[in-house]
Amino acid sequence: MGSQTPAQFEIRNIAIIGAGPCGLAAARYLIAQEAFNQIAIFEQQDEVGGVWYYSRETSHARHVPQTSAFCPPDPPLRPPLRPPQDKAPKFPSPMYEVLHTNIPRSLMQFSDLAFPADSLIFPSREHVQEYLVSYAKDIRHLIRFSSQVQDVRLRQVDGKDQWDIDVLDLKTGEATTCTYDAVCVASGHYSTIYIPDVENLSAFHEAHPGVVMHSKYYRDAAGFTNKKVVVVGNSASGLDISNQISRVCRKPLLLSVRTATPPGYLDLIGAEEVPVIEEFLANERGVRFQGGRVEKDIDAVVFATGYLYSFPFLTSLKPPLVTDGRRVHRAYKELFHSDHPTIVFPGLPVKVVPFAIAESQAALVSRTWANKLPLPSAEEMEQWEKEETERRGPAFHVWPKGGDGEFINSVYERIAASGTSGKTPPRWDQELLWERQIYFDAKLKFELQGCKAHSLQELGFQYQTEQDNSSAPEVLI
Repeated sequence: MGSQTPAQFEIRNIAIIGAGPCGLAAARYLIAQEAFNQIAIFEQQDEVGGVWYYSRETSHARHVPQTSAFCPPDPPLRPPLRPPQDKAPKFPSPMYEVLHTNIPRSLMQFSDLAFPADSLIFPSREHVQEYLVSYAKDIRHLIRFSSQVQDVRLRQVDGKDQWDIDVLDLKTGEATTCTYDAVCVASGHYSTIYIPDVENLSAFHEAHPGVVMHSKYYRDAAGFTNKKVVVVGNSASGLDISNQISRVCRKPLLLSVRTATPPGYLDLIGAEEVPVIEEFLANERGVRFQGGRVEKDIDAVVFATGYLYSFPFLTSLKPPLVTDGRRVHRAYKELFHSDHPTIVFPGLPVKVVPFAIAESQAALVSRTWANKLPLPSAEEMEQWEKEETERRGPAFHVWPKGGDGEFINSVYERIAASGTSGKTPPRWDQELLWERQIYFDAKLKFELQGCKAHSLQELGFQYQTEQDNSSAPEVLI
């Protein structure tokens, strides 16, 4: 257990791991707090953006099935895949060629930087990346690009947490170790894929290499032309990829799901919904679904089954942060380590509007580390986790619909009431809360109309000031 009490942080030097949306937001709020001497951002890519930094190339590593949170990370893409004059390696991203956000830009954007007025209402991945580069403009001098954090170790010095960080310069191969008072782990959670260990999947993959893939490695539909395809999973990426593949594959695309897909999206995709795959059939190059239906001569199976939480550079921290990869342990309010709150983990919640959540979390961290907001005792934080584990069950980090708006406004109100200095976090007014309620239907309309609309009004959604947004979602924080 750390010996620090909430009012006794002595933080001067801070390391941020990752220059994606969470890392950039953390840096801006920590700077605005004007309480810290040094902030260093370590980014293994050669540009900001995190998951939004697109790579046409994909990793050659294929793990089928893949259920371990300790699976080795994808290696970088190196020359000759990269231009000879560019010596900075690039890491594969899960972004694909044609992708739009599933969140309107008014919700997607950070509170202090609007998307350009002529942007699509659901911006393309290219425009989001450009937006993040613009957002990072004032803090680029803090970022050490092509710098891969390989190990983070905790030491206690006179009862104070000290974090030793081993960093590899990916251009020169030079390894260095730096020490910080606090660490913000903003490395993202879209690296370690999850492919369930379905019966006989290993034998199928060995017999038919290349047929089974994860959505992380999808780039475009060209390779699926006239093929018999099964897509597993109907989350946002599963539906989007299915929609693209179904235009060129043999009809109908089979969409394997646990819960029913909204009818509008099934109509858009033109897919046939089928149950969960129970068994792979190597000899028939086929699958058997729940209920007994068999489909043979399958050309491609795309698992859009998500990712596991993983911190390959934090394995020495005990008890372990992750076990099966389904959640992060000892993270109070899904943010502060309960034993050592000098390390934080923004970006854990799922099914939320990410940029605004990143800002709210950054506001909490910056003020807490500056001793402006108190934390409960380690025992109280552990008790919170125990109670929430019993209440939430296995989907610990999956927030209910509306939970993000509740969290964002509760953070704003708490900080406003405390009167603390620093950067003001976002607040969602009634119109933004309404947008949060209707954006799924709006995205469907956007797709149906050819991905050309620049406003919700163009899609037929008009906010009425007298609308009742009083139904409060479950309060998480």
